[in-house]
Amino acid sequence: MKNIHKYLAISFLTGSLAFISCESKELDITEDPNFLTPVQASPDFFLNSIQEDFARTIEGDATGDPQDNFQTGGNVNGDGLSILGMELTRLMPFGSRDYRGGYQDIDTDDEWDNAYRGVLFDIRTMTPAAEENGLTRHLGIAQFIEAYTMVTLVDFFGDVPYSEAVQAPEILNPALDSGASIYDAALGLLDQAIVNFTNSASALPPTDYFYGNDYSKWVRAANTLKMKIYLQRRLVDSSAEASFNAIVASGNYIQDTADDFDWTWTGTSASQPDTRHPRYGLNYASAGAGDYMSNWMINEMDTGGDPRIRYYFYRQTFDVPGQDGFPPDEELLTCSLQTPPAHYVSGGFTFCALPNGYWGRDSGDDEGGPPDGLLKTTFGVYPAGGRFDDNSVSAIAQANDPNSFGAGGLGITPILDAFMVDFWIAEMAMVAGNTGAAATALESALTKQIAKATSFVANDPAADLSFAPTQTEIDSFIAGEISAYNAAGATAQWDILGEQYMISHYGNGIETYNFYRRTGYPSTLQPNREPDPGAYIRSMYYPNQAVTSNPNITQKTDQTVQVFGIQILPPGFRYPTNEV
Repeated sequence: MKNIHKYLAISFLTGSLAFISCESKELDITEDPNFLTPVQASPDFFLNSIQEDFARTIEGDATGDPQDNFQTGGNVNGDGLSILGMELTRLMPFGSRDYRGGYQDIDTDDEWDNAYRGVLFDIRTMTPAAEENGLTRHLGIAQFIEAYTMVTLVDFFGDVPYSEAVQAPEILNPALDSGASIYDAALGLLDQAIVNFTNSASALPPTDYFYGNDYSKWVRAANTLKMKIYLQRRLVDSSAEASFNAIVASGNYIQDTADDFDWTWTGTSASQPDTRHPRYGLNYASAGAGDYMSNWMINEMDTGGDPRIRYYFYRQTFDVPGQDGFPPDEELLTCSLQTPPAHYVSGGFTFCALPNGYWGRDSGDDEGGPPDGLLKTTFGVYPAGGRFDDNSVSAIAQANDPNSFGAGGLGITPILDAFMVDFWIAEMAMVAGNTGAAATALESALTKQIAKATSFVANDPAADLSFAPTQTEIDSFIAGEISAYNAAGATAQWDILGEQYMISHYGNGIETYNFYRRTGYPSTLQPNREPDPGAYIRSMYYPNQAVTSNPNITQKTDQTVQVFGIQILPPGFRYPTNEV
């Protein structure tokens, strides 16, 4: 179905260009028998593709499938808006010593293309047929996905095309819409979606990848997305807090992990299309891992006794150069022979390597790739569907060792989850000065997220569960975090909330990037290795293809341009690291 969608999109776009450039009536009406036309295509096929392209806009693509809109390239391994956000909030290391040069305009071509030529194009093409045939559930799902997609584009780029988008040949160069107007439109779409989830429908979608046609869950998800929108514009909307709290009071939102809105990667196929989690597909290979894990995040979890660390990360060796008595190695880990920069020493930040076999990278480490693919720490069983770390310390994805494949890529992209909502409630309570309510919400968030993450060990059949933390250990960790929060001052409380927000949202950099820009916490994030890396990236450059093809889009002078809502910070606010 994925290929049908792509062929259809190519046929439709090519046909539009032919109509514009040629006066031949015969050519205008000629239909290639090898391609479907929008008239012939079923709304079911469109909805399947809308859901998949939505997931890949967030998470990216494991293989650069030529039949997918994604073409893996640029400086981002596997693409996806979530990866950009994870790198900018230390859930994964940022690989440049200079923020201005860290991401180029070509690095977001894929995400932009998938959002517009994939998600939005298919929604616009499907909608007339769905309306004509009374397919209200199809429409509701599409409206929900459109709302999330457009708000997220605003969060990363600022003002973007919307009201005139995907209207070729009538409008070839769509104008930009303000972020504020798009946020308003998204709330309107969600109201419509809720109606479509509750009224009569002539037929249900054969494939609902998220909720299996449980529309009470879709209504809760729609209200949850509205909560996210209110939270993200609380700094510029005096009514946002009341609107947010009204949904909380209704109880009709995602409160239970069973209702979580996640994309599940089935992990059943490495061929086209690759259905494994993209982070798994890019790292569990015969040559070993390509991505580096974040030294900041590993250190926070290891030193803090976080029970999730064995689920998040898998160690391929205990012998990290320069650590635990193992000699430095210039070839494998150049920095093991280097002195930490002064601002790392003065700030007490970890540098280069970690003990206990954790082999990651610092933010801003731009060294090349040494032959460490079968040595460095990589993704674990949550959320990427890798291996549970049971001290086996063997190389991943080796053909002669079936156990080395772990969960085989059976993982998730967490999008809107119950634990996330509890973090939002905690943030709103903090803003209102109600630290007691914030502590209660934080405890609930940690309880739900840790239970969710640890449950994924069931997907790794060879895992030695004797290394899994006990419930007593988990309860003790949560109690310790809440006790520290209650005993802390205001700034330290924001740091504790921020640290746990980052760690708990592993796998969703969209939420962490928004939180950091909205609050400036935690102040404990490891700074870039470069003492002066330039201004923090507050928004992405417009994609190269968008700027060069549309005269209504002018490229930003730099990446400090603030986006709607989440960036309008109080007077005198400064980011807590050296990246102001």
